[in-house]
Amino acid sequence: MATRIDGKAIAASVRSDVAKEVEVLKEKGITPGMAVVIVGDDPASRIYVNNKKKACAEVGIYSEEYALPASTTQEELLALVHELNQKEEIHGILVQSPLPKGLDEKLIVDNIDPKKDVDAFHAVNVGRIMIGDYHFLPCTPAGVIELLDRSGIEIAGKRCVVVGRSNIVGKPMAMLLLHRNGTVTICHSKTQNLSEICKQADILVAAVGKAKFITADMVKEGAVVIDVGMNRDENGKLCGDVDYAAVEPLASFITPVPGGVGPMTIAMLMKNAVSAAKIQNDLPV
Repeated sequence: MATRIDGKAIAASVRSDVAKEVEVLKEKGITPGMAVVIVGDDPASRIYVNNKKKACAEVGIYSEEYALPASTTQEELLALVHELNQKEEIHGILVQSPLPKGLDEKLIVDNIDPKKDVDAFHAVNVGRIMIGDYHFLPCTPAGVIELLDRSGIEIAGKRCVVVGRSNIVGKPMAMLLLHRNGTVTICHSKTQNLSEICKQADILVAAVGKAKFITADMVKEGAVVIDVGMNRDENGKLCGDVDYAAVEPLASFITPVPGGVGPMTIAMLMKNAVSAAKIQNDLPV
């Protein structure tokens, strides 16, 4: 029977550490500040933005929300990003995705000052992650590493398999595991013998966005199984990319959905916001 990795408890511990760092910065006259931009009225995006604002308040980070109508033009959004780049009290800029049709997400991200890119999506930050010389990490992969570390799970020398190759999770996840001396395989929709490859993993990270995609026959006994997915099952209930009930008896450690990786994402965003404030005030990160 697997040890369940409690993402809620670990995220609370990370937020507590961040709150202490914020206090130290405030004593130096620096209040970390973050701007959250939401365009349109996507209900899921609204929930995420509210959660981010709540987390900022909890750890003592100053936050501003910019809620723009779905009719916002590319020029208007770019003008806001450029204005926020210049605002000294704002250290982190987060533009909530997905953006409405007609807005170029890549162009918007490219125009965020890399030092304020707390999502770590800008090409400069992606490149820094590639060479292992980074200020920020994408929040979800960073959260996974934190879960492994705080659960006492060694990465070095382990066979790591990442299922999914998105720019937000799959690719940076693979790079972070590689930086920690894991032997990494990335699998995707064109991978042949997927089950056999997954079954070789000591650490299996599922990030495909398909409900219960990873089944028991794809998991080696004693593997660490990290589920990044957030889906709805046939009954409309929240579930991950892993068939939890079938896989849990085989794994040594497993993350549940909800309550696993999810809470870590926002906790790591808070950590990035503090790092951004330090960088912009010439303090060591």
